Amino acid sequence: MSDESIYTFPGERADITWDRRLCLHVGECGRADNDLFHGGRKPWCAPDEVDNATALDVVQRCPTGALAFHPKDGSAAEQADATNQVFIANNGPLYLRGDLQIEGAEDDMAGARFRAALCRCGLSANKPFCDNSHEKEGFVDRGAIGMIGPGDDGEAGPLKITPSPNGPLVVHGPMTLVAASGRAAWKGRKTALCRCGASKNKPFCDGTHRQIGFTTG
Repeated sequence: MSDESIYTFPGERADITWDRRLCLHVGECGRADNDLFHGGRKPWCAPDEVDNATALDVVQRCPTGALAFHPKDGSAAEQADATNQVFIANNGPLYLRGDLQIEGAEDDMAGARFRAALCRCGLSANKPFCDNSHEKEGFVDRGAIGMIGPGDDGEAGPLKITPSPNGPLVVHGPMTLVAASGRAAWKGRKTALCRCGASKNKPFCDGTHRQIGFTTG
């Protein structure tokens, strides 16, 4: 364990780290059909039980960036997805994948460089990241997207996410917003996404945060 938040599971060919600050216990790792993760086993994660390609595949399934892969033998490290995508979860967070630059992310949040879950209910105590407060407080939004966006010029590049003070997530860079239904709905290079939980045009900001006195502190 490198500190109280990040646990390191060492292996001969690779280490895997688990960041408790980002984990939402989605379960993609524990349900993988291999021996990398096993609940009740000590250690829970055993990198040497699988080859590096399998370990990397399982790590990349983690939608929050809580898992990160650190090869030692020269094999491929994680690379950003070719396209940046923002998935609007049914009654849940924004799941981002791609070449992510999240303002406010700690330097040691290695997985959040590629995968992240950001709060959109306004209630997380770990903003801009989700902490599952939406479940406790009964946040409801089915993740539909009505707008189609201006489109994209096809150029790749990083996705910069800036949480504005007491306001939305301002997102710059090529992106596709994916509705909870799985439909690729909106494409563009700049938008503002609601994180107060009260916009009437979710997932987009409509200025309601000012009316309700939303604060992020």
